[in-house]
Amino acid sequence: MAQGERELLLSLVRELSEEQFQSIKFLLEEQLPRGELLPATRPDLCRLLLQRFPGQALAILNDLLPKISRHDLVRPRGLPGTEREPPGEEGDARGHPISPPSMSSPAAHPPPAAHPRRLTEKDLMQIAQKLGKEWQEVGIVCLGLERSRLDQIREDYPRSVVLQSFEMLLEWQRREKQEATAPRLRACLDPASLDHKVFDLLRSFEGD
Repeated sequence: MAQGERELLLSLVRELSEEQFQSIKFLLEEQLPRGELLPATRPDLCRLLLQRFPGQALAILNDLLPKISRHDLVRPRGLPGTEREPPGEEGDARGHPISPPSMSSPAAHPPPAAHPRRLTEKDLMQIAQKLGKEWQEVGIVCLGLERSRLDQIREDYPRSVVLQSFEMLLEWQRREKQEATAPRLRACLDPASLDHKVFDLLRSFEGD
């Protein structure tokens, strides 16, 4: 366990706000035991990462920072602990790699898809960060979700409005399946009095 990696990891985690720290723990639930994650302090989280992913802990954190809009903390590739194999390709909402465009295509970019792409979990996290405290009203009035399910989400993530909103959007995504697109979500949210930044963000996803 490299001392330098541990110190760098801890310094990055300490830069996070409490809500961002809780978001990182949520995103790590598929890779680390939830029972150890939930009570973990910042030093505890660093220790868990270093123990579970020796030599890769910094790379793991590096990949998660953009998902909570902390691009400023991402360490340059090439530093010890920031290389992961295989090289990361952008993935879809389930983490499956997206195939690169065919080398035989003369166009610099692939042609636009006939159907809007499905929103990814990274997209939903960015939207959740802008929804604010009225997320339950949005879930009931705009997304047609059950009040009992939203109450359960609030109990599961009592310390973070962002994670509550994110889990609500995941519930909507699971229901909509391939129709969980930016235009579809924008149409659902249109009746709500939300910050214009939410709709601006959704429009930016439509252009992807």
